[in-house]
Amino acid sequence: MQFKERLGIKHGVDIVVLRKDGSIKAERHYGDIKDGIKRKKKDSIFTIFWKKLITKQCVMIDGITNAGKAAVAGLILKDVSVNDFDWLAIGTGVTAFGATQTALVAETHRVAGTGTRVETAVANDTAQLVVTFSGFSGEEAVTEIGEFNAAAAGDMLMRQTFAALNVDWDEGDSIVMTV
Repeated sequence: MQFKERLGIKHGVDIVVLRKDGSIKAERHYGDIKDGIKRKKKDSIFTIFWKKLITKQCVMIDGITNAGKAAVAGLILKDVSVNDFDWLAIGTGVTAFGATQTALVAETHRVAGTGTRVETAVANDTAQLVVTFSGFSGEEAVTEIGEFNAAAAGDMLMRQTFAALNVDWDEGDSIVMTV
């Protein structure tokens, strides 16, 4: 008997920086998030095509780590103990993604999120983690995000880098991330 169905892992990241009043200060969208939000597209078909091409190339650069792949394989087995990936971390590192990385380059904050399962093709086939970063002090140019299975250290499932998002924690800015 042969099986032809393949199982894969891919990631997407939505990052929204909110001002104290709740208005959007900046946002970034990488990969494919299945959150039901209809994104406004005001660009021409030509511009949309090039943005999609560039986004796909950028997302392929960042991605799932080797340790993350191994941990996910362990999550589906009873005999292997692996913690859930319920923490997101942000940082200011600008080093390119590498599959062998085990931590963010310059982590600044890590927060536990709320995990749910959402539908991509069939019910509950996609894991989603939503985290809000707020209440910190100072200013920060956030350039990286990672998903972890521990409040400190742990296995890093994925890492995404992006152009700096300037956050002023003292002014009440917050970041909402959906992975």
